[in-house]
Amino acid sequence: MTVYFIGAGPGAADLITVRGARLLGRCRTCLYAGSLVPAELLDLLPEGAVAIDTARMTLDEIVAHLADADAAGHDVARLHSGDLAIYSALTEQQRRLRERGIAYELVPGVPAFAAAAAALDTELTVPGVGQSLLITRVSTLSTDMPPGEDLGSLAKAGVTLALHLAAHRTEQIVEALAPSYGIECPTATVAFASRGDEQIVRAPLGEMPRALADAGITKTAVIFVGRVLDPGSGEAIDSYLYSHARMSKLRPPPPQSPNLPPPEPVEGRHG
Repeated sequence: MTVYFIGAGPGAADLITVRGARLLGRCRTCLYAGSLVPAELLDLLPEGAVAIDTARMTLDEIVAHLADADAAGHDVARLHSGDLAIYSALTEQQRRLRERGIAYELVPGVPAFAAAAAALDTELTVPGVGQSLLITRVSTLSTDMPPGEDLGSLAKAGVTLALHLAAHRTEQIVEALAPSYGIECPTATVAFASRGDEQIVRAPLGEMPRALADAGITKTAVIFVGRVLDPGSGEAIDSYLYSHARMSKLRPPPPQSPNLPPPEPVEGRHG
Protein backbone atom coordinates (compact mmCIF):
# COMPACT_ATOMS: atom_id res chain seq x y z
CA MET A 1 0.00 0.00 0.00
CA THR A 2 1.12 3.59 -0.61
CA VAL A 3 0.67 6.99 0.99
CA TYR A 4 0.19 9.55 -1.78
CA PHE A 5 1.15 13.10 -0.83
CA ILE A 6 -0.93 15.12 -3.26
CA GLY A 7 -0.67 18.83 -3.98
CA ALA A 8 -4.31 19.93 -4.00
CA GLY A 9 -3.60 23.22 -5.77
CA PRO A 10 -4.10 26.82 -4.68
CA GLY A 11 -7.80 26.73 -3.83
CA ALA A 12 -10.08 26.13 -6.80
CA ALA A 13 -11.12 22.47 -6.78
CA ASP A 14 -10.61 22.10 -10.55
CA LEU A 15 -6.95 23.10 -10.31
CA ILE A 16 -5.89 19.74 -8.90
CA THR A 17 -3.90 17.74 -11.43
CA VAL A 18 -5.46 14.87 -13.38
CA ARG A 19 -3.06 12.47 -11.64
CA GLY A 20 -4.04 13.78 -8.23
CA ALA A 21 -7.75 13.47 -9.00
CA ARG A 22 -7.34 9.89 -10.25
CA LEU A 23 -5.46 8.88 -7.13
CA LEU A 24 -8.15 10.37 -4.90
CA GLY A 25 -10.62 8.15 -6.71
CA ARG A 26 -8.92 5.01 -5.44
CA CYS A 27 -7.74 5.95 -1.93
CA ARG A 28 -9.91 4.56 0.87
CA THR A 29 -8.42 6.93 3.44
CA CYS A 30 -7.76 10.66 2.97
CA LEU A 31 -6.08 13.06 5.37
CA TYR A 32 -6.54 16.73 4.48
CA ALA A 33 -6.15 20.20 5.98
CA GLY A 34 -9.74 21.33 6.26
CA SER A 35 -8.85 24.99 6.58
CA LEU A 36 -6.95 25.04 3.27
CA VAL A 37 -8.09 22.22 0.99
CA PRO A 38 -11.42 22.69 -0.86
CA ALA A 39 -14.11 20.35 0.48
CA GLU A 40 -15.24 19.58 -3.09
CA LEU A 41 -12.15 17.44 -3.57
CA LEU A 42 -13.49 14.95 -1.05
CA ASP A 43 -16.28 14.18 -3.52
CA LEU A 44 -13.62 12.47 -5.66
CA LEU A 45 -13.00 9.81 -3.00
CA PRO A 46 -14.52 6.36 -3.53
CA GLU A 47 -17.75 5.51 -1.76
CA GLY A 48 -17.18 4.60 1.86
CA ALA A 49 -13.77 6.27 2.07
CA VAL A 50 -12.69 7.77 5.39
CA ALA A 51 -11.83 11.50 5.30
CA ILE A 52 -9.88 12.91 8.26
CA ASP A 53 -9.41 16.65 8.84
CA THR A 54 -5.89 17.27 10.17
CA ALA A 55 -6.26 21.02 10.79
CA ARG A 56 -5.99 20.62 14.58
CA MET A 57 -3.79 17.52 14.73
CA THR A 58 -0.19 17.18 15.85
CA LEU A 59 2.42 15.52 13.65
CA ASP A 60 2.30 12.38 15.81
CA GLU A 61 -1.47 12.12 15.39
CA ILE A 62 -1.27 12.59 11.62
CA VAL A 63 1.44 9.96 11.21
CA ALA A 64 -0.51 7.55 13.44
CA HIS A 65 -3.51 7.83 11.11
CA LEU A 66 -1.31 7.27 8.07
CA ALA A 67 0.27 4.20 9.67
CA ASP A 68 -3.10 2.76 10.76
CA ALA A 69 -4.55 3.14 7.26
CA ASP A 70 -1.47 1.56 5.71
CA ALA A 71 -1.67 -1.37 8.16
CA ALA A 72 -5.33 -1.82 7.18
CA GLY A 73 -4.27 -2.25 3.55
CA HIS A 74 -5.50 1.12 2.33
CA ASP A 75 -3.92 3.41 -0.22
CA VAL A 76 -3.88 6.79 1.52
CA ALA A 77 -4.25 10.30 0.10
CA ARG A 78 -2.51 13.02 2.11
CA LEU A 79 -3.82 16.27 0.64
CA HIS A 80 -1.71 19.41 0.99
CA SER A 81 -2.68 22.83 -0.32
CA GLY A 82 -0.73 24.27 -3.25
CA ASP A 83 2.34 22.30 -4.26
CA LEU A 84 4.40 20.01 -2.06
CA ALA A 85 7.72 21.64 -2.92
CA ILE A 86 7.33 24.78 -0.80
CA TYR A 87 6.03 25.45 2.71
CA SER A 88 4.15 22.16 2.89
CA ALA A 89 5.58 20.72 6.16
CA LEU A 90 6.24 17.58 4.14
CA THR A 91 9.78 16.70 5.21
CA GLU A 92 8.97 15.64 8.76
CA GLN A 93 6.15 13.38 7.55
CA GLN A 94 8.45 11.73 5.00
CA ARG A 95 11.02 11.10 7.72
CA ARG A 96 8.47 9.43 9.99
CA LEU A 97 7.15 7.21 7.20
CA ARG A 98 10.65 6.11 6.19
CA GLU A 99 11.36 5.17 9.80
CA ARG A 100 8.29 2.93 9.72
CA GLY A 101 9.04 1.45 6.30
CA ILE A 102 5.82 2.84 4.82
CA ALA A 103 5.93 3.49 1.07
CA TYR A 104 4.95 6.93 -0.18
CA GLU A 105 4.86 8.90 -3.42
CA LEU A 106 4.80 12.64 -4.16
CA VAL A 107 2.24 14.08 -6.59
CA PRO A 108 2.88 17.75 -7.40
CA GLY A 109 0.19 20.40 -7.58
CA VAL A 110 -0.33 23.95 -8.87
CA PRO A 111 1.57 26.31 -6.52
CA ALA A 112 -0.09 29.40 -5.07
CA PHE A 113 2.33 31.81 -6.75
CA ALA A 114 1.39 30.42 -10.19
CA ALA A 115 -2.33 30.89 -9.52
CA ALA A 116 -1.62 34.39 -8.19
CA ALA A 117 0.33 35.33 -11.33
CA ALA A 118 -2.56 34.11 -13.47
CA ALA A 119 -4.96 36.26 -11.45
CA LEU A 120 -2.70 39.25 -12.14
CA ASP A 121 -2.61 38.47 -15.88
CA THR A 122 1.17 38.56 -15.53
CA GLU A 123 4.22 36.62 -16.68
CA LEU A 124 6.83 36.67 -13.94
CA THR A 125 9.84 36.39 -16.27
CA VAL A 126 9.68 39.17 -18.86
CA PRO A 127 12.61 39.45 -21.31
CA GLY A 128 14.49 42.70 -20.82
CA VAL A 129 12.82 43.33 -17.44
CA GLY A 130 13.38 40.35 -15.16
CA GLN A 131 14.33 36.71 -15.63
CA SER A 132 14.51 35.49 -12.03
CA LEU A 133 11.93 34.74 -9.34
CA LEU A 134 12.89 34.41 -5.68
CA ILE A 135 10.30 32.64 -3.51
CA THR A 136 10.70 33.36 0.17
CA ARG A 137 8.96 34.50 3.37
CA VAL A 138 9.71 36.53 6.50
CA SER A 139 10.84 35.44 9.94
CA THR A 140 8.09 34.78 12.47
CA LEU A 141 8.00 33.67 16.08
CA SER A 142 7.18 30.12 14.92
CA THR A 143 9.73 29.83 12.11
CA ASP A 144 12.87 31.96 11.92
CA MET A 145 14.81 32.36 8.68
CA PRO A 146 18.26 30.72 8.47
CA PRO A 147 21.36 32.93 8.49
CA GLY A 148 21.76 34.76 5.18
CA GLU A 149 18.11 34.27 4.21
CA ASP A 150 16.73 37.32 5.95
CA LEU A 151 14.70 39.51 3.60
CA GLY A 152 17.19 42.37 3.63
CA SER A 153 20.03 40.11 2.47
CA LEU A 154 17.94 38.46 -0.24
CA ALA A 155 16.70 41.84 -1.47
CA LYS A 156 20.21 42.80 -2.57
CA ALA A 157 19.79 40.55 -5.62
CA GLY A 158 17.05 42.90 -6.86
CA VAL A 159 15.09 40.13 -8.57
CA THR A 160 11.32 39.64 -8.59
CA LEU A 161 10.10 38.41 -5.20
CA ALA A 162 7.19 36.15 -4.36
CA LEU A 163 6.57 36.42 -0.62
CA HIS A 164 4.51 33.71 1.02
CA LEU A 165 3.14 33.68 4.57
CA ALA A 166 4.05 37.34 4.97
CA ALA A 167 0.90 39.47 4.62
CA HIS A 168 0.79 40.09 8.38
CA ARG A 169 4.30 41.61 8.38
CA THR A 170 3.99 44.35 5.74
CA GLU A 171 5.86 47.02 7.70
CA GLN A 172 8.77 44.62 8.15
CA ILE A 173 8.71 43.89 4.40
CA VAL A 174 8.91 47.56 3.44
CA GLU A 175 11.72 48.22 5.91
CA ALA A 176 13.75 45.31 4.52
CA LEU A 177 13.10 45.93 0.81
CA ALA A 178 13.04 49.71 0.43
CA PRO A 179 16.84 50.17 0.40
CA SER A 180 17.18 47.81 -2.57
CA TYR A 181 13.88 48.26 -4.44
CA GLY A 182 12.81 51.81 -3.57
CA ILE A 183 9.42 52.77 -2.17
CA GLU A 184 7.98 53.31 -5.66
CA CYS A 185 8.67 49.72 -6.78
CA PRO A 186 5.45 48.03 -7.95
CA THR A 187 3.87 45.38 -5.74
CA ALA A 188 0.84 43.19 -6.26
CA THR A 189 -0.80 41.04 -3.61
CA VAL A 190 -3.23 38.23 -4.35
CA ALA A 191 -5.20 36.77 -1.47
CA PHE A 192 -7.09 33.47 -1.85
CA ALA A 193 -5.87 33.03 -5.42
CA SER A 194 -8.27 31.11 -7.68
CA ARG A 195 -11.05 31.05 -5.05
CA GLY A 196 -14.39 32.79 -5.09
CA ASP A 197 -13.21 35.33 -2.51
CA GLU A 198 -9.98 36.18 -4.38
CA GLN A 199 -8.65 39.70 -3.76
CA ILE A 200 -6.04 41.68 -5.71
CA VAL A 201 -4.30 44.77 -4.35
CA ARG A 202 -1.71 46.73 -6.33
CA ALA A 203 0.34 49.48 -4.71
CA PRO A 204 3.85 50.95 -4.68
CA LEU A 205 6.02 49.30 -2.06
CA GLY A 206 5.82 52.24 0.35
CA GLU A 207 2.01 52.25 0.26
CA MET A 208 1.52 48.49 0.46
CA PRO A 209 0.99 48.22 4.27
CA ARG A 210 -1.88 50.70 4.24
CA ALA A 211 -3.39 49.22 1.07
CA LEU A 212 -3.44 45.68 2.50
CA ALA A 213 -4.76 46.90 5.84
CA ASP A 214 -7.59 48.73 4.06
CA ALA A 215 -8.42 45.51 2.17
CA GLY A 216 -8.29 43.42 5.35
CA ILE A 217 -5.63 41.08 3.92
CA THR A 218 -3.54 39.44 6.64
CA LYS A 219 -3.11 35.82 5.50
CA THR A 220 -3.46 33.30 2.64
CA ALA A 221 -1.81 35.73 0.25
CA VAL A 222 1.17 35.98 -2.10
CA ILE A 223 2.96 39.33 -2.33
CA PHE A 224 4.93 40.04 -5.50
CA VAL A 225 7.55 42.77 -5.63
CA GLY A 226 9.42 43.77 -8.78
CA ARG A 227 9.48 45.64 -12.07
CA VAL A 228 7.85 42.79 -14.00
CA LEU A 229 4.57 43.91 -12.43
CA ASP A 230 4.84 47.01 -14.63
CA PRO A 231 6.74 45.83 -17.73
CA GLY A 232 6.05 49.13 -19.47
CA SER A 233 8.51 50.79 -17.11
CA GLY A 234 11.43 48.68 -18.32
CA GLU A 235 13.00 47.66 -21.60
CA ALA A 236 10.67 44.76 -22.40
CA ILE A 237 11.60 42.89 -25.56
CA ASP A 238 10.04 40.00 -27.44
CA SER A 239 11.14 36.54 -26.41
CA TYR A 240 13.67 34.73 -28.61
CA LEU A 241 11.41 31.67 -28.34
CA TYR A 242 9.19 32.68 -31.27
CA SER A 243 11.68 34.78 -33.23
CA HIS A 244 12.49 34.39 -36.93
CA ALA A 245 16.12 33.84 -35.97
CA ARG A 246 15.22 30.79 -33.87
CA MET A 247 12.77 29.42 -36.43
CA SER A 248 15.37 29.66 -39.20
CA LYS A 249 17.68 27.47 -37.10
CA LEU A 250 14.98 24.90 -36.38
CA ARG A 251 13.58 24.54 -39.89
CA PRO A 252 15.56 22.29 -42.26
CA PRO A 253 16.62 23.80 -45.62
CA PRO A 254 14.21 23.04 -48.48
CA PRO A 255 15.12 19.78 -50.26
CA GLN A 256 16.78 20.09 -53.66
CA SER A 257 14.95 18.45 -56.54
CA PRO A 258 16.85 15.39 -57.81
CA ASN A 259 16.03 16.41 -61.42
CA LEU A 260 17.88 19.71 -61.24
CA PRO A 261 21.47 19.83 -62.52
CA PRO A 262 24.15 20.66 -59.96
CA PRO A 263 24.94 24.35 -59.66
CA GLU A 264 27.64 25.80 -61.95
CA PRO A 265 30.94 26.51 -60.17
CA VAL A 266 31.46 30.16 -59.42
CA GLU A 267 34.73 31.69 -60.60
CA GLY A 268 36.86 33.21 -57.92
CA ARG A 269 37.91 36.83 -57.91
CA HIS A 270 41.24 35.89 -59.52
CA GLY A 271 39.93 33.11 -61.80
